[in-house]
Amino acid sequence: MLAANLGFLNGVIDWLSEFTDKLGDWAGNWWFLGVIFTIALLDSVIPVVPSETTVIIGGVAVATGTAPYPLVAVIAAGAAGAFIGDNMAFSIGKHWSDAFERRAQRKPKFAAKLTWAREQIAARGGLLLITARFIPGGRTAITIASGITRQSRAWFVRWTFIAALIWATYAAGLARLVGEPFKDDHSKAFWIAFGTALGINVAIEIVRYFRLKRAEREWSKPAV
Repeated sequence: MLAANLGFLNGVIDWLSEFTDKLGDWAGNWWFLGVIFTIALLDSVIPVVPSETTVIIGGVAVATGTAPYPLVAVIAAGAAGAFIGDNMAFSIGKHWSDAFERRAQRKPKFAAKLTWAREQIAARGGLLLITARFIPGGRTAITIASGITRQSRAWFVRWTFIAALIWATYAAGLARLVGEPFKDDHSKAFWIAFGTALGINVAIEIVRYFRLKRAEREWSKPAV
């Protein structure tokens, strides 16, 4: 039984190693920058697409010397895709804003939630946009919510540009920094960089969750 389990585990490890080697081969081409851009764009609208992964792969390829492009190209591709995708999500939210307002008129509880979201975004929306960019799913929720609550397009463009640039610089830069000591082992460089980024993202999500709960409690307190 133990031998069978160890055999299965070794098979999974071998498959993962082959898979990351294949990703490394793909990242060793200029066209991989287009993949980074496209995935980052789609991830803003469809949160199941792993945009951080592609940016990290590009950063690791630079760190291991297999990439024909510089780190700044990885950052630019990721940031551009994220920026355009976020603005697409904003437009989707704005398109449906009237429907949400009509629902709010019929449902007081929904109206209260919509008002709370509008006030939160208006009060600290810039910080929310930056923080949410590091949270899969969260970035889509806040960008669509910004459109639904009819935030200023100029305000949104300014903050999403900053958020996308910070996010892409962080993901690519972390991959380069963490992956460089393992430049002779692309698989190890990728998984260490990926694990480090995942751990940081989990920490950010935990902090965000407790801050959000605290804000909800304060908002729900009756006025004295």
